[in-house]
Amino acid sequence: MSSNRGVAYKGPGEVEVVDLDYPTFELKDGPGVNPANVGRQLPHAAILKVVTTNICGSDQHMVRGRTTAPEGLILGHEITGEVVEVGPGVEFIQKGDLCSVPFNISCGRCVNCKTGRTEICLNVNPDRPGSAYGYVDMGGWVGGQAEYVLVPYADWNLLRFPDKDQALEKILDLTMLSDIFPTGYHGAVTSGVGPGKSVYIAGAGPVGLAAAVGAQLLGAAVVIVADMVAERLEAARAFGCETVDVSESDPREEIAKILGREEVDCGVDAVGFEAKGHGHDAKEAPATVLNSLMDITKAGGALGIPGLYVTGDPGGVDAAAQEGSLSLRLGLGWAKAHSFTTGQCPVMRYHRELMEAILHDRVQIAKAVNATAISLDDAPRGYAEFDSGVAKKFVIDPHGMTGLVAA
Repeated sequence: MSSNRGVAYKGPGEVEVVDLDYPTFELKDGPGVNPANVGRQLPHAAILKVVTTNICGSDQHMVRGRTTAPEGLILGHEITGEVVEVGPGVEFIQKGDLCSVPFNISCGRCVNCKTGRTEICLNVNPDRPGSAYGYVDMGGWVGGQAEYVLVPYADWNLLRFPDKDQALEKILDLTMLSDIFPTGYHGAVTSGVGPGKSVYIAGAGPVGLAAAVGAQLLGAAVVIVADMVAERLEAARAFGCETVDVSESDPREEIAKILGREEVDCGVDAVGFEAKGHGHDAKEAPATVLNSLMDITKAGGALGIPGLYVTGDPGGVDAAAQEGSLSLRLGLGWAKAHSFTTGQCPVMRYHRELMEAILHDRVQIAKAVNATAISLDDAPRGYAEFDSGVAKKFVIDPHGMTGLVAA
C-alpha cells in the first residue's frame, strides 16, 4: 500500500503537513466525519493521485479559526488528479484518466442532483444538503491537499480531460475548474451579466478575479472590481477591469466617474462574511458588501453572492454575527426589486464549457489570478502568504507533475 501525506488544520493560524492513511473504498472515522458516514462503503469511488490542489479563500476562513472546523481536519476541496484505482462499481472512468474534481460532492441520484442542483445533494452529508472535501460540516470527506484522495460516485463527479498531454500543458488553468472559475462565473451569471452590461464585483481575491474573467467571457461592457489591497486591484487592471479602492473612495462616486451614472446593472459579492467596512482603518463589518451592493445596483438588478457566509463563526464581531445573522438593509433590496442568488456554486453546471474555453484558448484564468505552483511541504508558507493578501492563487503540486515547482 502506498503512503500518503496531507495538509491538516491544527488550530487557529496553523496548518501542518502530516502523514495520513492511504484512501480505501470505505469512509472511515476521523476529524469532522459525521458518525452516520463512518463505515460508508464506496464501490462507486475512484482513488486519485493528486496532480494539483489549490489553497482557497474558504480554506483560510477555517485556518483563521472563523468556523467550527475540528483540529486535524485534512484540508482541500480544489482538486485535479490522475485516476490510479477504481472501485468495482465504476463503469466509465478508467485508470490513467486525468480529471477535474468538482468541489461539490454529489450522488447524481437524488432529486436535487437530477435537476442540476449538485451543490445541495441530499445523500452525501447527514448534517445538511450539500457536501465538499476537507470542509467543516460537510460530512467528513477527506480533503485533497494531499498526495492521494478518494472521489465518491466517480462516474458522475469526475470531469475527464479529453487529451492528457494537452491538459498537462494547461494544468494551471484547468486546476481552476474544480472551484474558483465556475464559482466566479456563477456569480457573474446569477447577477445577470450579459453582453453590454456593467457589473460591480466586490473583492479582488481569486474568486473575485475569476468572476471578472467570467463577466468578460459573458460579454460585459464594463467590469468594475473593488478591493482594499492595491496589489489585487492591479491584478484586475492587468486584464482590462476598472477598479475601486474602497479604502480610499466611495463606490457610488467612483462608479459615476466610470459610467456617468451611480448604479451598475449587476452586482457580485466575492468577499463573504469576513467583510470590512469602507474607508481608512475600516473594521470588520460583515454586512457591508451586501448593503453596498443593494445601494449601487440598479432597480430590478440581481446580486450574485458566491462569497461564503456561515452559520457558525466563533470570531464574529458580535453574538448575531457568530450565528450568521447580519444587519442587512433588506428593505432597500426589496424596494429595488433585487433578486439574490446564494449558496455554493453547482460546479457541474459550468465546468465542461469552461474547460472547452480554456482548451481552445478563449480564456487564461491562471494568468488572471496569478497561479503560483508550490510543493506540498511548502503549503504552510502558501497559507501564510495568501492570508497576508498577496495577489496570488497558490497551487499545491504534491508530486512535481506540473514541472513548475522550484527545486
